[in-house]
Amino acid sequence: MVQQMSTECYKFGPYQIDPKEVFYSTALSYAMVNLRPVVPVKRFVDLTVDETSDLWLTAQKVGGGLECYHKVSSLTFTIQDGPQAGQTVPHVHIHILPRTDGDFERNDEIYDAIDVKEKELTEKLDLDKERKDRSFEEMSTEADKYRTLFL
Repeated sequence: MVQQMSTECYKFGPYQIDPKEVFYSTALSYAMVNLRPVVPVKRFVDLTVDETSDLWLTAQKVGGGLECYHKVSSLTFTIQDGPQAGQTVPHVHIHILPRTDGDFERNDEIYDAIDVKEKELTEKLDLDKERKDRSFEEMSTEADKYRTLFL
């Protein structure tokens, strides 16, 4: 079933996300290139049962599609829930990271790498400025490719 994409901007914390950056959506969740946000609440613990279920079902479907697209056999799903956990955007979202054999010497080093990147964002970067490092056209093209996985 093809999911109906919104023609309006999506909200990601304080940020507006263009629908062309979104490649999958449900009534309660959506997936976009680069980051995978869900519903407009700040914390995972604030989700309703329906939102929690939809979040994980969406992550499962999107993860399976990304796994096939990137030709990998493993995924890492991460949620930073709250500022002390490294959450830099006050909005519940899951990062889905396709994994390859040997991408880290020790598998769990990925969490150290995530922590380093999150601290760099918090300390040095304006998230809107960081998003501009990739052009809208690049992000839209990537979303178009991923969108075909769910037709």
